[in-house]
Amino acid sequence: MSTSYNVNELKPAGKMMIHAIISAYAVLCVIPFILVVAISVTDEKTLGQMGYSFLPTKLSIDAYRYILTGSNMVIQAYGITILTTVLGTILGLLVTSLYAYAISRKDFKYGRFFTGYAAITMLFNGGLVPWYLVCTKLLHLNDTFYALIIPYLISAFYVIIMKAFFQSGVPDSIIESAKLDGAGEFRIFFSIVTRISLPAFATVGLFLALSFWNDWWLPMMFIEKQSLVNLQFLLYRIQNNMVFLTSGLVSSDASASVADMPAESARMAMAVLATGPIILAYPFVQKYFVKGLTLGAVKG
Repeated sequence: MSTSYNVNELKPAGKMMIHAIISAYAVLCVIPFILVVAISVTDEKTLGQMGYSFLPTKLSIDAYRYILTGSNMVIQAYGITILTTVLGTILGLLVTSLYAYAISRKDFKYGRFFTGYAAITMLFNGGLVPWYLVCTKLLHLNDTFYALIIPYLISAFYVIIMKAFFQSGVPDSIIESAKLDGAGEFRIFFSIVTRISLPAFATVGLFLALSFWNDWWLPMMFIEKQSLVNLQFLLYRIQNNMVFLTSGLVSSDASASVADMPAESARMAMAVLATGPIILAYPFVQKYFVKGLTLGAVKG
């Protein structure tokens, strides 16, 4: 009687060791964020006397009050960031998936050319100055909401990920059957391909959402209107202002007025405000995330 043997199967001791290592790594990743949250709700004077602690000796929300009160700039910046992230992710997925689907099709005559064109942009680029001139002089994105979305709409790396997934995860027989039933290219893509490619869309969608949410560079380059400043850039400005006010370079009167400013806890509060909402996106895409990366990687 023959016994089946899977060469990839690990022994129980090996599995336990791997699980222990991964669990320890996961804990190490979470611990700094817990410490940041604890510092953000700790009294500023207590921080100076006792140092950092996971259990705040004296609770205080002065840091959040300092950031959130006084004006509606943070709320407005939150709105800009959420709108940019939602619209940018949807449009980015649309543009990236359409490009990737076209070059993944064997019957597309120029598939190899456009694949090479995308790959070249991963190795070479025109430089910062030509890119800035194209955005401001040709596309006229300066000081517009579109400046926060258009430059990040498509990435060659995401195109390659989706192309590999379409080639390995979308059988040609399904597309041919749909064509025999009279479906057009757009009907096949939106009704069939998108439904069986959810892991790829979830993976690339998460990457895009993180890019738009965490971006502060595009508003620094293009935005001057206060009403178009996003959350990350606003927190960057607040951080710089706090560093300047506490640097000792200001007048004695100004130094006295900022003596009670919760500088250290406010920095941590800004990190919590900037990080918190996007963490909620992970549970919704977790079950697709690994499959979206590994399936295309193995067969791509």
